[in-house]
Amino acid sequence: MIFPQEYKNVGVTRPVPEDADRRIYFLTEYMIEENSCSCGDESGTYTLYRVSQAGDQLLREVSSLERIAGGEEVIKYGKQLNIKDRALLIETAHELCKGNVNTVIFTGIDMHVTFVHRPDLSAILNIEIVDVVPPEPSWLSSVLRRLEASGVFGDLAVKFSENLTDLRRFEGAGTVFPCSSSGLEGKCLDSDVITEDGSLLVGCEISRSLFESRFPGIDYSFVNICPFKSDIFKPSRPFITRCCRSEKSGIVTIKGIKGAVVHWGASEFFVASAVWDLVRELREQESSLDNVEVMD
Repeated sequence: MIFPQEYKNVGVTRPVPEDADRRIYFLTEYMIEENSCSCGDESGTYTLYRVSQAGDQLLREVSSLERIAGGEEVIKYGKQLNIKDRALLIETAHELCKGNVNTVIFTGIDMHVTFVHRPDLSAILNIEIVDVVPPEPSWLSSVLRRLEASGVFGDLAVKFSENLTDLRRFEGAGTVFPCSSSGLEGKCLDSDVITEDGSLLVGCEISRSLFESRFPGIDYSFVNICPFKSDIFKPSRPFITRCCRSEKSGIVTIKGIKGAVVHWGASEFFVASAVWDLVRELREQESSLDNVEVMD
C-alpha cells in the first residue's frame, strides 16, 4: 500500500508545454496528473507518479518520474472527506478498488488532495475497549467514541471495538457491588451493611479489602472484575481499559497482550494520550519485527 503520511507531499498538475516552468514544490513526493477529457466535461483520467527532485530551493527540478498507476487503474472519489482520517480512507479505497482499479484519489474539506494505492486493511490497528456496563454506553466507550468523532485519532489509522462485561448478569439480593451509583440491583459497599455469610462480592482487590475491613469475619464468594486479575475477561487484541489504582496506569501486558490502562475517572486528555502511547509502542514493535524479517 502507498498512502502518504501527509497530503502536503502530494502535488496535482495538468499536462504542461515543454517550454513551461516544470519545477515542483520541494515537499512534493507524489504527483497526480489530471488528463482532461476531450469531450469537454469534467470527466477524465489520472496518472500517479513518484517524484525524484534535484536542488535545494523551494521550487526544484524533477530528476525522474516513476509511474505508479494511471488510466482505468485510478478513480477519484466524488465526495469530500476528512483526509486526515486514515482508517476511513483505507476502508473507503478498499471498497472501491475492484477490477482494474487499484488507486483512489480523495479530496478533503479544505480541497487538499491525497490518495490510497493498493489499500491494505491490515494497516488499520484494531483496539478493544475493555469496560463494564452499566452505564450504557460504558464510560470508556463514550469517551473514546467522542474522541474518535473529533478526529484526534485520525493520523493513527485505528478502529475501536467493545469487549464489555455486563454486570447485570450478577444482579440479585445476595450480590454486593462496589458502588450504588451503578444502579445495579443488589447491595453496595458504599451504602449497605452485610451481616450474614454467603454474599457474592463483584468487584476488584480494592472492593475485597473494603469488604473485609467493613465486615470482618463474614464469609463471602468473590468475582474479580479487575482487568489485571479478572475471572471473566480475557483480551483478544490490543486494548484500552481502566483501573481504580492510578499507579497501574500506563502501557501494560495482560495475558500476553499489550494494552493501555487509564485511571477509573481519567479525563479525555489522558485517555487520548494513552491511545497515542499504545499505538506508538505497537507500531514501533511492528517496525522492529519487520526489520528482523528483512535481516533474516
